[in-house]
Amino acid sequence: MMPPKPPSRPEKVSLLRYMRLFRDDILSAQPAKLYRAWMAEFKTPFFRSYMINDPSLIKRVLQERPDDFPKSDRIGAGLRPLLGDSVFLTNGETWKRQRRIIDPAFEGGRLRDTFPAMWAAGEASVARMTKLADGTPQEVEAETSHAAADVIFRTLFSIPIEDQVATKVFDEFRTYQRTQPILNLAAFIPGPKWMPRFFKSETKKTAAAIRALITGLTVQRLHQIEGGTAPDDLATKIMTTADPETGETFGVDEMVDQVAIFFLAGHETSASALAWTLYLLAMHPDWQDRLADEAQSLTPDFGSVPKLRQTRDVFREALRLYPPVPMMVRETTCPEVFRDRSVKRGAQVVLSPWHLHRHERLWDNPDGFDPTRWSTENGKNCARDAYMPFSGGPRVCTGAGFAMIEGVLLVSMLVRAFKFEVVAGRVPDPVAHLTVRAKDGIWLRFVPRKD
Repeated sequence: MMPPKPPSRPEKVSLLRYMRLFRDDILSAQPAKLYRAWMAEFKTPFFRSYMINDPSLIKRVLQERPDDFPKSDRIGAGLRPLLGDSVFLTNGETWKRQRRIIDPAFEGGRLRDTFPAMWAAGEASVARMTKLADGTPQEVEAETSHAAADVIFRTLFSIPIEDQVATKVFDEFRTYQRTQPILNLAAFIPGPKWMPRFFKSETKKTAAAIRALITGLTVQRLHQIEGGTAPDDLATKIMTTADPETGETFGVDEMVDQVAIFFLAGHETSASALAWTLYLLAMHPDWQDRLADEAQSLTPDFGSVPKLRQTRDVFREALRLYPPVPMMVRETTCPEVFRDRSVKRGAQVVLSPWHLHRHERLWDNPDGFDPTRWSTENGKNCARDAYMPFSGGPRVCTGAGFAMIEGVLLVSMLVRAFKFEVVAGRVPDPVAHLTVRAKDGIWLRFVPRKD
C-alpha cells in the first residue's frame, strides 16, 4: 500500500476555482503535471508565477544567486502580524545581520548543550502517551504537537510545556493555525505593504495574544541576563550574541519576532514530520521493529544519536514524502531566462519540496516509502540535487541540524516505548496550509512495546 497522496486538480481551472481550491489545500490545488515537469508557468491577471523543478534552476535561485531572488511577500504578508520582521520574512542586509546573530546558537557544540532538554521532553512525551496506550484509536498529531512544543520551550526558555505561560502560547498557536493566516488578499493580488490584507479577525487577535505572551518571556529573560541569573539556553545565547560586524544585539521587539518564528517553524514543522513518520512506521511494522531494536542502544548521551542510522534514514524518508513546508516563494529582481523562456522582473518563483521530492523523472519509486534509497546511487544523487526539506543555500533553515537530532531522538524514544498500528478506515488525507498536516488528523493505535 502506497502512502497517502492528495488528488491533483484538473489541468485547466478558472482563477476563481483555483482560489477556492487553494483555500482548501495548497497541494490539491496543483495539477498532476508538476510531478514530471521541469518548469510550469501560471498566469493570472495580477502576476506570473513559475514553479521550477529543474535542479539547475533551483541551484541558481537558492545557491548561486540568492540575493537576486529574495523571499516574496506574497506568503510573508499573511504571517507578518505574528512574525513581524523575523529572519523568516526579511531579505537583504537585515536578514544577513539577523543570521549572523542567530546562527551561533545552533552550531554543533550548542546542539550538544540543548540535548538534555530534548531528552527531557522526549521522556515527558512517553509518559503522557503511556496513559493513552490502551489500543484504542488516538489522534497522534495532537501528541506530536505537544512534544514538539515542549522541546521548543525547554531548549529556548528552559521551561516545560506545563508552565502556565508556555501552555497559553501553545493553545493560542493552535487557534492561530486554524485561522489559515496565509489566505489573505496578498496571496493572490500583489501590492504595497499598506494595502489591506483582509485577515480574519481571529488571525490578528491570536497573533497579538501570542506576541504579548512571548514579549513577557523575553522581557523577563532580559532582566535575568542583566542580573546574571539567566540559564544558558538558546534564548540567552541569542539575546547576548552581538553582530560581529556592527556590535548590535537584538532589542526586545526584534527578539519577539525571532522567538515567534522559532516556535512556528520549530514546533509546527517538527510536529508534522514526527506525526507522518509514526504513520509510515505503522504502515510498515517491519521497519518499526528494526527501529525499536536499534533504539535499545539509545542513552541520554548526545553521542548515541548519530548511531541511529536506520532511524535517521526513516526520518529523512518521511521528510521526503511529507516535507513540512511544501512550497517556498521567491521573486525575481531582474529579467531572467528560465529554460529558454523570458521571465520578467517581479515574477513569482515557486520552489516546491512537495513536488520535487516526488518528481517522476528524478526519483526511483517517487511515491513509495523506501528508507534504503539513501544508500543507492539514485538516492545519493537526489539527496544532493532534489531534496530540500529545509530549503538550501545561504537561506537553509538555521535549525536544520536541531530538527534532525530532535526528530531522530523522539522517533527512537517513541518506537522503543510503543508499538504503533494503523486504524482501519482512517487513512489520513494530506493537506497544506502552513505545513503539511492531515485533514482530520492522523489516527493510530498504540500499546506498550513488550521487552
